[in-house]
Amino acid sequence: MKEQAASFCRTQLPRVSRTFALNIPLLPGPLDLAVTVAYLLCRIADTVEDESPGGDPCALLDELGALVSLEPGWEARARSFAGRARLALRDEAPPAEAELVSETAAVLEALASLPSWVQPPIARCVRTMTGGMNQIQRMHGASGQVMGLPDLQATFLYCYYVAGVVGEMLTGLFIASAPRVAWREELLMPRAPAFGRALQLTNILKDVREDLDRGSCWLPRDRLAAHGLTPATLALPSRRARAVALMDELVAVARRELDVALEYSLALPAEEAGLRLFCLYPLFFAVATLDAVEGNPDVLEPAPVKIRRETVAALMRLTQERVASDEALRELYARCSRGPGGGVEAWT
Repeated sequence: MKEQAASFCRTQLPRVSRTFALNIPLLPGPLDLAVTVAYLLCRIADTVEDESPGGDPCALLDELGALVSLEPGWEARARSFAGRARLALRDEAPPAEAELVSETAAVLEALASLPSWVQPPIARCVRTMTGGMNQIQRMHGASGQVMGLPDLQATFLYCYYVAGVVGEMLTGLFIASAPRVAWREELLMPRAPAFGRALQLTNILKDVREDLDRGSCWLPRDRLAAHGLTPATLALPSRRARAVALMDELVAVARRELDVALEYSLALPAEEAGLRLFCLYPLFFAVATLDAVEGNPDVLEPAPVKIRRETVAALMRLTQERVASDEALRELYARCSRGPGGGVEAWT
């Protein structure tokens, strides 16, 4: 059964995340399975939050946060949770994510099969994430929906709860699995939340129209108001110039977070190429995504803005070639970040 659970996790990963299906296999075992399981548990929480707007996801999130402690009897409770959580999802929920929620017990079984050093950081992450999601829902949600957060600080707090804690968890797993990383803890831990926040803020900007169509918005209302916008008017064609100006302002914020994420990645030992590439892939994909969002009115249209597969492949190759050189990676990052004559598309 444990082998079946691990197999399910490995098979399900590429169905729910293109990015992490590319970088998790770079990690050594059993870290690769540990991070796979951790990602899937976080994705279950995210799906419950995003795809059950008609009900109250808070009770389910609390239950998931308790399940990851694997207290005696967790198996039966996990099966019960999975059934109720699946029924709470809207009919339009992506099938792969709905299936993942239905198989929560299998993901937890895979977690239980991993070495003891894996479980505490993952359990802490999921508990913090689900508790934070609930806090945001109770403070700013209405009928399970959040239509804007008060200010940038609140948006950053949300990004911490859903991604910054993941950066902290990953750092804990890296330290526990790789002795060469342990002595760099003081460099890594302060930067870990920014790494997660940067990726989450990038996703919020990229998915702004999809979230609006689903009845949610994670942008700061004070910055919306400064541009004469509200969540309800953000996607109106008549407000497009104002919306693009707002998005560009927030792209600049995300870029500053990515600057810290780069320093986090370079703080990992050059000898740990797998760990570095695990971080560098999504970092450079985020740079490319922000390049695609900045100044682009299409990000407010229903069709999603995506980076090209050729760009993804080129960034993977370029980071692989430079993974051992801090100087070369800094140069690549500077050239890929949009500026005069720059941008990922120009460089790749």
